[in-house]
Amino acid sequence: MVNRRCVLAIAVGLASVALAAPAEAQENQDKVKVKVLASFSILADFAKNVGGDRVEVTALVGPNSDAHVYAPAPADAKKAADARIVVTNGLGFEGWMSRLVKASGTRAALVVATKGIQPRKQAGGQGHSHDNADPHAWQSVANAKVYVGNIRDALIAADPAGKSAYQANAAAYLAKLDALDQEVSAAVAAIPADRRRIITSHDAFGYFTQAYGIDFIAPQGVSTESEPSARDLARIITQIKRQKIPAVFLENISDPRLIRRIADETGARVGGTLHSDALTDEKGAAPTYIDMMRHNIKTLSAALSS
Repeated sequence: MVNRRCVLAIAVGLASVALAAPAEAQENQDKVKVKVLASFSILADFAKNVGGDRVEVTALVGPNSDAHVYAPAPADAKKAADARIVVTNGLGFEGWMSRLVKASGTRAALVVATKGIQPRKQAGGQGHSHDNADPHAWQSVANAKVYVGNIRDALIAADPAGKSAYQANAAAYLAKLDALDQEVSAAVAAIPADRRRIITSHDAFGYFTQAYGIDFIAPQGVSTESEPSARDLARIITQIKRQKIPAVFLENISDPRLIRRIADETGARVGGTLHSDALTDEKGAAPTYIDMMRHNIKTLSAALSS
């Protein structure tokens, strides 16, 4: 009798384990984070906002670093190989990325975040060689929303079980971007129209000009790899004096000596540091994309409104 009871108890226990196993397996699968590799810090921030708790995001080019001149390390190929999604900007921004992806042999889904964005053409053939397309599309908040939509769709394709979470996270973030867009537009509108002209290190703000109406003049092209000629510098110095451009601005990824030289030769004051191609670390002024755009417009407003 005792043996029968033992056998029955064991049978019931095994049945319980068998029934629980699929549920536990699904729960464990849901806990496995989707590995997302972003080429640089701004894309990583977008991916974190959309992915939330379901993703593990790594940026190849980190805070305050220049993606234009980045040289991938062997460890980066391992990161690409391990990823389920690789997010790039496109438009020629990361000239080194295609070589890295090929060398890694990754099977990750490759996402071009600028898909669907009408690229701005860069006059003069400076910088990137992809039909002179300006890659800095994130400087318009409307374009940033396109980035977010592309990343959301890629995450859903890679992780269908997280669809509702990705949709909800993206919707909440897009609402914040809508508010940010209105905030930047209102701040620019408060700057006197004849003072909406500045000098900055390289031509990273063309989409900002198109969207909001501040004219950025840069001695370098769209890439920090290019060096301005003496003729370019002389032209800009003459333009500053003639148009009485009130301020010049540093960038967090660029050598400040060029801008300081221009300021010394023209009398224009250095209005502060703008963040163009990279976020800061958590202790800096721009650890997220929204922080970056708010910091930039506050810096511009302070220098141009007074």
